[in-house]
Amino acid sequence: MSTACTSSSPHPARASDPKPGAAGVGDRLFPSLGNGGYKVAHYDLTLGYVPETNHLKGTAVITAHATEDLSRFNLDFAGLKVRNATVNGTGARFARKKNELTLTPTKAIKDGETFKATIAYDGTPRMIEDADGAVEGWIETDDGSTALGQPAGSMAWYPGNHHPSDKATYDMTVTVPKDEDGDPYDAIANGMLLKEEDKGDRVTRHWRNTEPMASYLANVTVGYFEITKNRTDDGLPIYLAVDPDEAEAAEDVGDLVPQVTDWASKRFGPYPFSSTGAIVDHLPDLDYALETQTKPYFDSAPDEKLLVHELAHQWFGNSVTPRAWKDMWLNEGFANYAEWLWEEDQGGKTAQETFESFYDGTHPESDGIWAFAPTDPPSAAHVSDPPVYGRGAMVAHKVREAVGDKTFFDILRTWTKQHRHKNADTQQFIMLCEQKSGKDLSQVFDTWLFNKKKPTGI
Repeated sequence: MSTACTSSSPHPARASDPKPGAAGVGDRLFPSLGNGGYKVAHYDLTLGYVPETNHLKGTAVITAHATEDLSRFNLDFAGLKVRNATVNGTGARFARKKNELTLTPTKAIKDGETFKATIAYDGTPRMIEDADGAVEGWIETDDGSTALGQPAGSMAWYPGNHHPSDKATYDMTVTVPKDEDGDPYDAIANGMLLKEEDKGDRVTRHWRNTEPMASYLANVTVGYFEITKNRTDDGLPIYLAVDPDEAEAAEDVGDLVPQVTDWASKRFGPYPFSSTGAIVDHLPDLDYALETQTKPYFDSAPDEKLLVHELAHQWFGNSVTPRAWKDMWLNEGFANYAEWLWEEDQGGKTAQETFESFYDGTHPESDGIWAFAPTDPPSAAHVSDPPVYGRGAMVAHKVREAVGDKTFFDILRTWTKQHRHKNADTQQFIMLCEQKSGKDLSQVFDTWLFNKKKPTGI
C-alpha cells in the first residue's frame, strides 16, 4: 500500500494537548494492571445479584482526579457486558480489548480536574485463574458467591484502576432476592452496614468503607450466614458472618476476633479502620484465606494462627499498602511475623525458636524460602511464594534482634502511623529502621532481604 505525498507535515502535538492515559502503571510483575492519567477517589457500586442464575447487574460511579490532560482513559475490566458509559453526565464512547475498557469523553479532561465516570454493565461474572494456578474473581459457592481480588480478581466484577497504588473509598449497595421460602440471602461487603431495606421479594444492603482501600481487598459475599454483631473492649464494632456448615468448627472465632484485634492494636498501633470482623464461608476447595478489608474472608473455619495472620494484614497490607507488587513481603512477612509474636505472647514457642526452625528447615512452612530474595519475585506466578512469607518474617526478626525490642516495636507503630491509609515501599521501611535505631542496618537487609542465598550462620 502506498500513500500520496503532501506538501506539509502534521503539526507536532503541543505539551498541553490532551493525550490518552496509559494502559497500565508499569508494575514489573503485573504490567497491565492499573492505568495512568488519573487517581480514583471513590467507587460507588450498585449491584444486583441472583445466586440461582449467577447473574450480576451493576453500575459503577467512579469519582477520580486527572493527573494529566486526558483525551481518553482506561479502566481494568474483565468480562461482563458494558451497556453504556458516561463521563460527567454526558455519553462517552467505549471500547473493549481483552481486560481494558477505554472511555473517550466528548470533552477532554483537564489536568487537576475531578470527573465522574459511570459504567452500566451486566452478565455472568467470571472466575480468573492466577499465574500460580489459584482462582480469584467472582467465585460461586454452594449457596451464593464471593468476590476475591488478589492480585487482579476485582476487575471481574467492577471496572476500576486495579493496582494497589491507587486506593479509594467505597460505597457498595447490593440487592439480592429472597429464596422460595421467603428467606433473604445475606449480602456482606467491606466496611459498615449503613442501611438494610426489605423490598418484598428482595433485600438491599448498603455498605460503606470510609477509609481508602486497594481494589484487591474489595469483597462482596452472598449466601446464608449466622450473623453476630458485637464490640471489642475498646468499643470497636465487630461484624461476624459464619456459614452454618462451619458454625461448630468456628465457635471460637467470635471470641478470637476481638482478642486478636486488641492484642494487635497494642503491638502495632491503633486499629486503622472503623470496624472489624470476619467472614467464615464454606468453600473448602478454595484453599486460601484473604485479608479483605475490615472482614477477612476464610474459606472454612480458620485456626488461631490463620486468624492472627489475616487480622494483622489490616495494619500491614490494608492500611499500609505496598506501592508495587514486588513489595508484597511488607504485607506477608509482617503478617507471618505476627503469628510468631502471637505464639510467643501466648506462652508458646518464642519468635527466636520459630526463626531457627525456618532457618534449619524443620518448620513445615520453610520449604522453598531460599528460592529468591523476598523483594525480587521472578514473575507474577511467584508473588505469593515462600520467600515472600517465611523469609519476610525472618527479616522482621533480624531487624528486631539488631535494634532491640523497644526500638523494634516503636518502628512498627511509627510505620503504621506514618503511612496509615497510604502506600509505602521497602526503601521507606529501611530508612525508618535506620532513623529510629540510629544504626547502619545495611548488612542486615543485604544478608536477609536482598540476598537470594541462605546465610551461612545466624
